[in-house]
Amino acid sequence: MLAAIGHALMMSFTMTWEILWALILGFWLSAIIQAVVSKEEMSRLLPDGSPRTIAVACGLGAASSSCSYAAVALARSMFRKGANFTAAMAFQFASTNLVLELGILLAVLMGWQFTLAEFTGGPLMIVIMVLLFKAFLTPRIVEAARQQAEKGLQGRMEGHATMDMSIHEGTIWQRMTSDKGQTAISHFFVMDWASLWLDIGGGLLIAGALAAWVPKHFWQAFFLQGHPILAKFWGPAVGPIVAILSFVCSVGNVPLAAVLWNGGISFGGVVAFLFADLIVLPILDIYRKYYSLTVSVFLLAIFYVSMAVAALAVEFIFGALHLIPQQRRVQIMEESIHWNYTTVLNIIFLTLAAILVIHFLRKGGPEMLRMMSSSGHHEHNRSQHTHHDHHA
Repeated sequence: MLAAIGHALMMSFTMTWEILWALILGFWLSAIIQAVVSKEEMSRLLPDGSPRTIAVACGLGAASSSCSYAAVALARSMFRKGANFTAAMAFQFASTNLVLELGILLAVLMGWQFTLAEFTGGPLMIVIMVLLFKAFLTPRIVEAARQQAEKGLQGRMEGHATMDMSIHEGTIWQRMTSDKGQTAISHFFVMDWASLWLDIGGGLLIAGALAAWVPKHFWQAFFLQGHPILAKFWGPAVGPIVAILSFVCSVGNVPLAAVLWNGGISFGGVVAFLFADLIVLPILDIYRKYYSLTVSVFLLAIFYVSMAVAALAVEFIFGALHLIPQQRRVQIMEESIHWNYTTVLNIIFLTLAAILVIHFLRKGGPEMLRMMSSSGHHEHNRSQHTHHDHHA
């Protein structure tokens, strides 16, 4: 028993070592984008469900944090401030599926084809969701969501969602390199880690356990690897269900996706699994608090269909273009740590992370972290916090 646990932990550790530099790079780039793109006025930019507004929502989402909980909280906040409901949902899809750190991690761990699939399927999934909303979203559902949203019940990462320290003056380069900009970048970097370490750690531990303990033939049977045509349809249908039950969201599900790919899930199944971090059980419970039980069931149905159909389309498009990798041995872990390019990159990026953390500690970061983490803030206090953050 101890040997089995040790094997799983070793796999989790080597997997962590394999992706550490990519995670730090992704979070650093994400922090830079958040520091130069303001959350202010987001609601004003999303007044309706027109194609242009949806495109703006996708751009704003891609420029925000990849934390699923923060994305969902921010979408509700925007909705309460007058943003269109469909546009707010498009924003939260983009902020978990079209962000840099996810693309970098997928490329490093699984290959560029998966990054391309994510950034091709993501917009497609949003288009499908918007079309389904046009067909099925009634004013009555929106009104029910609004009434519940106005109650202001707490979810997770509320403080992170409302925090805005972005810099407005000067060119993008001046914003990045100014003292204020450096402070904002270090704060966003640490805040994102603080909000996601449980998901990333959980994802790595689950992935290590599954890689170590679940025999390959189980996955191959479950994903119908012996029935190639059927497997193409089964993967996108079952991928989101595996995600819902795994609880892991945001970039934390990439190591798990690698294990599933090695196990035999279809290409489209991996994509559907990655898309589904917005319907994991804890987030479904947050939808219930935010928008009511009826609306959360409605969102689950619409989101699931959007994810499965978009992933199925990616499966056939990439298949037709011969872009699906033939090898299923994704190098998700090494048996031990060696002196190679991964180690060198990890040392470089760990040094960068240390610099950012020191800057964070020196510039009032811990106080802001406490503010972000405490979920007891009432809505009327938030503007004061945002104002405080702005000048931090």
